[in-house]
Amino acid sequence: MFRKAVGAVGFAAVLTMGVSVAQAEGDAAAGEKVFKKCKACHVIDSEKNRLGPHLIGLFGRAAGSVDGFKYSKAMAGSGITWDETTLDAYLADPKGYIPKNKMAFPGLKKDADRANIIAYLKEATAGS
Repeated sequence: MFRKAVGAVGFAAVLTMGVSVAQAEGDAAAGEKVFKKCKACHVIDSEKNRLGPHLIGLFGRAAGSVDGFKYSKAMAGSGITWDETTLDAYLADPKGYIPKNKMAFPGLKKDADRANIIAYLKEATAGS
């Protein structure tokens, strides 16, 4: 009986992981539309900082490391490297993920919006 229960739980976990992986792929075209919420503070096409740091070379970059941008102590000392997982968690709840950071944006609550913007940012910031 225990073995069947564990097997069912394991199978459900595999199915859930499959859904998460599919959602994580996102739609870059849809993500470009979501990024409009970010444009007032961030740029993706030049190394120019605005109210927030530029996002060129975002994936694989240490949080709080763009030259010339004044980060909060919380962000600079977070020890985070930006990837799909960390960015998803941050975009869901910026103040909850890194308490006392300066980003005023409340976050993207929809999983699909986050997956889409991550897909867009992967494409838009990779070659720069």
